[in-house]
Amino acid sequence: MSRHLSIEDLPLNRFHKILTVRSAGGTFVDGYVLSIIGIVMAKITVALGLDAFWQGLVASSALIGIFFGGFLGGFLTDKLGRRLLYFVGPALFIIFSLLQLWAESGMQLFIYRFMLGVAVGIEYPVASAFLVEFLPKKNRGPRLAGITIIWFVGAAAAYIIGELILRYGGDDAWRWVISSAALFGLILFCLRLGTPESPRWLLGKGRIAEAEQVIKKTYGAQYGVANLPAEEPRKKLSFINLLHSGYGKRMAFVSLFWTCGVIPLFAVYAFGPIVLDALHVTGELASIGTIIITLLFVAGCILATSLINYLGRRNLILHSFFWSGLALLLLGWQHDASPVVVLLLFSAYALFIGGAQVLTLVYPNEIFPTEIRAAAVGVGISMSRIGAAAGTWLVPISLQTQGIEVTMYISAAITFFGLLVSFILAPETNKMDLNDAASLSNTPPANSNEPITTQRVKEMP
Repeated sequence: MSRHLSIEDLPLNRFHKILTVRSAGGTFVDGYVLSIIGIVMAKITVALGLDAFWQGLVASSALIGIFFGGFLGGFLTDKLGRRLLYFVGPALFIIFSLLQLWAESGMQLFIYRFMLGVAVGIEYPVASAFLVEFLPKKNRGPRLAGITIIWFVGAAAAYIIGELILRYGGDDAWRWVISSAALFGLILFCLRLGTPESPRWLLGKGRIAEAEQVIKKTYGAQYGVANLPAEEPRKKLSFINLLHSGYGKRMAFVSLFWTCGVIPLFAVYAFGPIVLDALHVTGELASIGTIIITLLFVAGCILATSLINYLGRRNLILHSFFWSGLALLLLGWQHDASPVVVLLLFSAYALFIGGAQVLTLVYPNEIFPTEIRAAAVGVGISMSRIGAAAGTWLVPISLQTQGIEVTMYISAAITFFGLLVSFILAPETNKMDLNDAASLSNTPPANSNEPITTQRVKEMP
């Protein structure tokens, strides 16, 4: 009987839970590394005598590194295997975090933090591909979506630990603050020891005996390769297939919706107090409002994670972009409203954008086959960070030259463009086997939001 049971229909087991922690650890370190620099940037500027040019480069160095790391990590993960790349990110976290202890110039610090960004970029494709290729289909969406929440946990830990070190660490405490990520890199490296290779990747390389052994060890002796759903026959895929062969349209969807989701979010997250001040929310109310908005970003991701299987992927992303875009539109229209109204609209945006955020790791892992899955995630994270960097850079310029009203309208337009892209291109993958979700037969519903099921795909002429 077990011979005919798909491993995607098996219940969550201990290995799945451990693997979730191992993969989410990379997202935690991402949030920690990207947030920790903001805590000590003023002290670094004084200690190293940085001018405005080097301040900007050091602050953006990790984002630049993520761009290159995403492409590199995705390509190498599909080429060399998940297990090998699973340890590259943690190793880079350890090495380049520690090197920051001896940084003596803006150039050195830029290089070290650039390499930390490369490590973060590598983490996203390998950790999420590893997870999606082992998880049961009913747990796939919520567990992948939940990884996004861990980013905020890492960011919060950075602020808490950073403040403690600054308070008790002496004159050079800033060095210990930015180097503290090495500890989490070491923990992550040790935590991942003993992780097996993905059986799907092994099968793709013709290493059937090894895949059989991994499945038996992970799921039980009664299971094997026969319990892994067979992928549909197709020609061999490579990185270049992300640009054509039907997958180009999917790559465009992932890159565009991911970018449209993060441009306004990173801008709001990075310049929350400045934006609130432009909306006439000042003083203690602005401080409280910033905290509330940050917490609602987390709450929005948690809410979306709980709804991802109930609403389905397509409905979730459409609702997320529509309601968050509407909130930004109203912020532009009501830019002179009372502080309470402004905070309510900002809070609505933070809450509703959670759906698009949690799907950034779900969609690319589900709609691409094993051979190019990690590469798709890598390209997605790289392209989105271009948007994040551009949004972060342009917000203060837009506020100064165009004003808060136009800035909010631009943010709303970007969000509604994400809605349009998703309406045209977003497929439904809820409750589908991973192979069916990645099949090019699974296309966006033409006239409705009805999910395309495996049965409907089989009935297509």
